[in-house]
Amino acid sequence: MRHGGNFGERYLGASYANQSFLCVGLDPIPELIPKGVDVREFLRTVVEVTKDLVCCYKPNIAFFEQFGRDGWDILFSTINAIPSEIPILLDAKRGDIGHTADAYAKAIFDELQVDAVTLNPYLGFDSLEPFFSREDRYSFVLCRTSNQSAVDLQDLQVDEVKLYEKVAQLAQSWNTFGNVGLVVGATYPEEAQKVRDICPDQLLLLPGVGAQEGDLELAVQSAVKSDGGGILVNASRGILYAQPYNNGCAVGGWAEATRLAASELRDQINMAL
Repeated sequence: MRHGGNFGERYLGASYANQSFLCVGLDPIPELIPKGVDVREFLRTVVEVTKDLVCCYKPNIAFFEQFGRDGWDILFSTINAIPSEIPILLDAKRGDIGHTADAYAKAIFDELQVDAVTLNPYLGFDSLEPFFSREDRYSFVLCRTSNQSAVDLQDLQVDEVKLYEKVAQLAQSWNTFGNVGLVVGATYPEEAQKVRDICPDQLLLLPGVGAQEGDLELAVQSAVKSDGGGILVNASRGILYAQPYNNGCAVGGWAEATRLAASELRDQINMAL
């Protein structure tokens, strides 16, 4: 069984070893998985062909929950297939009060033994503290999300700044143990720059590249730290399901297409720095 550990150390180690800021999202979509391929085999193969190209893997728990009782076993199987030197960020977007938050933290960090998690800050600090208190684990707080409707709430004015900027300010104040980062969509590079200005040293997770059509170069340049690091650029569908869109690979060569897509995106990120 894999043992979760210090996310920051694993992130830096994998990023350096693989020369990568690419985070591959593990989102199993049954209708897109190649015919005749078991979901466990599919995810294990994705990991096998990309493990030297990534700085992190990000399984999204919703895509495992859709499989019902088997989903938990599939998630465990996927986690155990990931090399221990590569960090795992569980995309769960948890956010609840009191004992519920404690239970979520135990399930994610003690049972699944992953290294990091995404959190929803809407309920405030006491819903997040059970995660923040795990000093060797990392929490990424939703700040400026990549979806179009993000403006409905995140652009509201609060204390003379927009709500997402207020969240960034709070995330900086919550970063007592150096284990709080933020989620900032690649679809909003101007906002990413503002978040980076508020939080110069914290890690930023950048979803929205690929299928959501975020501007990769602009997003990377807006979010990167002054030392040239501090980002995780996430891509899921564009890598896992690259086969139908990549004519350079043989028919049925979905694993080859996945590796090629990951390699190309890794290199594009590096070129944007």
